[in-house]
Amino acid sequence: MSQINESAIKTPGVYVNEIPSFPPSVAQVSTAIPVFIGYTEKAIDAAGSSLTNKPTKIFSLLEYIQYFGKAFNETDINLAVNKTTAGGVVTSVTASAAIVTPSTHNMYYSMRLYFDNGGGPCYILSVGALGIAGTITNTDLEAGLAIIEAYDEPTLIIFPEGHAISEINYYAMIGKAIDQCAKLQDRFTLVDVYPMAVFTTTTAAISQYRTSFGKTTNLSYGAAYYPYLKTTFGYQYLDTDVDVTITTDGVAAGSVKLNTLLASDKATYFTAVGAIQKLVISLPPSAAVAGVYAAVDGSRGVWKAPANVSLTSVFDITDIVTDQEQETMNIDADSGKSVNAIRAFSGKGILIWGARTLDGNSNEWRYISVRRFFIMVEESVKKATGQFVFEPNDANTWVRLRAMIENYLTLLWRQGALAGAKPEHAFFVKVGLGQTMTAIDILEGRLIVEIGMAAVRPAEFIILRFMHKMQES
Repeated sequence: MSQINESAIKTPGVYVNEIPSFPPSVAQVSTAIPVFIGYTEKAIDAAGSSLTNKPTKIFSLLEYIQYFGKAFNETDINLAVNKTTAGGVVTSVTASAAIVTPSTHNMYYSMRLYFDNGGGPCYILSVGALGIAGTITNTDLEAGLAIIEAYDEPTLIIFPEGHAISEINYYAMIGKAIDQCAKLQDRFTLVDVYPMAVFTTTTAAISQYRTSFGKTTNLSYGAAYYPYLKTTFGYQYLDTDVDVTITTDGVAAGSVKLNTLLASDKATYFTAVGAIQKLVISLPPSAAVAGVYAAVDGSRGVWKAPANVSLTSVFDITDIVTDQEQETMNIDADSGKSVNAIRAFSGKGILIWGARTLDGNSNEWRYISVRRFFIMVEESVKKATGQFVFEPNDANTWVRLRAMIENYLTLLWRQGALAGAKPEHAFFVKVGLGQTMTAIDILEGRLIVEIGMAAVRPAEFIILRFMHKMQES
């Protein structure tokens, strides 16, 4: 705000001089802005320019469809129709459908799952606008990861199609994503446990994951989820691409295209379509989990663990996890690589039933909510303190800076993000000569602030103790 130079006033009259009185404040950054890195049907903006390898922020599934298209049409759907007749009259028609090789491109379905589960603004980084199905490579996906490093707003990294590449390449790519998170300290990676080629048991799947994912550093910047989700979505296809084999009273006819039945045999056509609609699309859980992160952050705050939340547009999971199996997923004394289970509970639906980072053996960074809360506060304070760069490194600046940060942390404490009966129990902010800086620090232009916070932690284990009580007369 401009001020009047009082010494320059020459004309008699009344002058108003507005004096800035509001102290500086911390503006809280967004916490759940995922970036989805993968292939899309198209990548064209409203002006017709290419969006390939250009991170694009969208706010709805409609915008995704507008810029990036929908799903790839399945081309390997086979239908078997069985008819029985009596006296020349059809008495029953049944059909079964199968996909020989489903498309590995699941970006559109993943986006539906994200928005259905509470997702909001997000970034799409299309590493290839294919038009038709094509090969997914770790080279393209890692190139997209490198591009997103220059963008400040994304806070979650997701590879919906990552499992289309080899297991070793997928986990190597995840390792690079986690390292980027640790380097920038403003984002978090969601990991989908790679499916086994031949499934045996839950314990075997988790054991293989811990063996194949050999990363041991920066583990607090990621969280893994298991198993896959069976969604209520239907595959996208064209009638002209679906082969139908009709068997009448045990005699099979030659294969025909589904579209030819619409005019000639509507009953068979709609029976066949119903069979296709029963095909189950199973997706990695990270997209749904990202939606839950966004929903929980918006309704409760980033300090609330994104768990014990039911998933929408999901009717089942690919593997039923028991309590005993989750024990090995939740805690591993050797690697510490915790895996968050997604489980089915009677009367509750499909719930996220875990809230740990990959660094499950760490007392400091064991929980997702703690890690993401610190990311939020660190980034918010970092950006707010930019205004103090080149300010005089003296007590006046230190007081203003400390007051700004303390006000912000006090607000978080009042919202329940910090533990403690009083603000002084919940956090501290130190800055000044003799506290955080020496005379050499000041001479060399360093202003050092130390911030300590007692973040709330989730009640992961609730223990109820019962005992007999003697009858009293």
